[in-house]
Amino acid sequence: MSSEDRLKATLGRIQTVDSSWIDQARARQLQLTKPRESLGRLEEVANRMAAIQATLHPSVDKARIVLFAADHGVCAEGVNPYPQSVTAQMVANFLRGGAAINALAKVAGVELEIVDAGVAHDIPETNGLICRAIARGTDNFCQGPAMTRLQAIEALILGIDMAERAVADKVTLLGMGEMGIANTTATSAVTAALTGLVPALVVGRGTGADDACMARKRSAVERALALHLEHIHTPLDLLTRLGGFEIGAMCGLCIGAAAARCAVLVDGFIATAAAALAVQFKKGVRDYLFPAHRSTEPGQVPLLEMIGHRPLLDMEMRLGEGTGAALAVPVMRAAVAAFTGMATFESAGVSEA
Repeated sequence: MSSEDRLKATLGRIQTVDSSWIDQARARQLQLTKPRESLGRLEEVANRMAAIQATLHPSVDKARIVLFAADHGVCAEGVNPYPQSVTAQMVANFLRGGAAINALAKVAGVELEIVDAGVAHDIPETNGLICRAIARGTDNFCQGPAMTRLQAIEALILGIDMAERAVADKVTLLGMGEMGIANTTATSAVTAALTGLVPALVVGRGTGADDACMARKRSAVERALALHLEHIHTPLDLLTRLGGFEIGAMCGLCIGAAAARCAVLVDGFIATAAAALAVQFKKGVRDYLFPAHRSTEPGQVPLLEMIGHRPLLDMEMRLGEGTGAALAVPVMRAAVAAFTGMATFESAGVSEA
């Protein structure tokens, strides 16, 4: 089976969640020893998990975050205060356990996998790295398409592979993260194309761009849109023209997870763009998505509206790496634990109102 046929087959397996399971979960919530809806959004999370797994005994015991790293040709436009070599250096840091995501994943009890989806420079340390580079970074989308159509499909397949690998390992909650210098610029272009908003409304400071750098970011996104918008007719066109390998891989992860009925914690701005793109490929994907946190990047808000779900947390973060997803795992576990572990009024001998 070709990669394109496999993508179509995976999309074809995605089914919307059966709403009757939501109704059953809500009915159980009313039987638990607490006032009606007193656990707020924890109840919503548990109800959705019950529906995704089609059981009143859902599980999120085994969670994994997949972090995809890749570089972007638009870095040549001076859109980031850091050199592109930082991507490879940070991947090595992840592998040594020295980054924020390592610390937060450890606290949350979450497995972490690091994937080279297309890093431009040699990575100083590779022990534990999953090497699946599509190419040594994308091309500069200010001059032409970021990647070929085949490369875009391969990025999606990479994400599908990682989702299927996780499900085969009995993972019941997937998170996703990314690393890539200049990827907020690519994501801003993707966001503008998805939403129709002007670049000024979706371009943020990313890794700390000063005013001059911000002006270059906005200019790069404006020029990219002028060059490519007339050629974008499908989600695959959008990924090919404006995306990144890690964006495509995270999009594929959402698609693969939805096809396997596995919930996905969506990290910040870049991950949310990938998830919103996945929803464009197949609307049913949104039923499996849980936005982990509200980023300070302005472009995330319209993307969240496209996904149709509110973030679980608002910690004023903008790091990426899957850090927001790691923080949200305990919330997901708490929601499910309350749903499955609490006594009912009848079993506890407690009088109902």
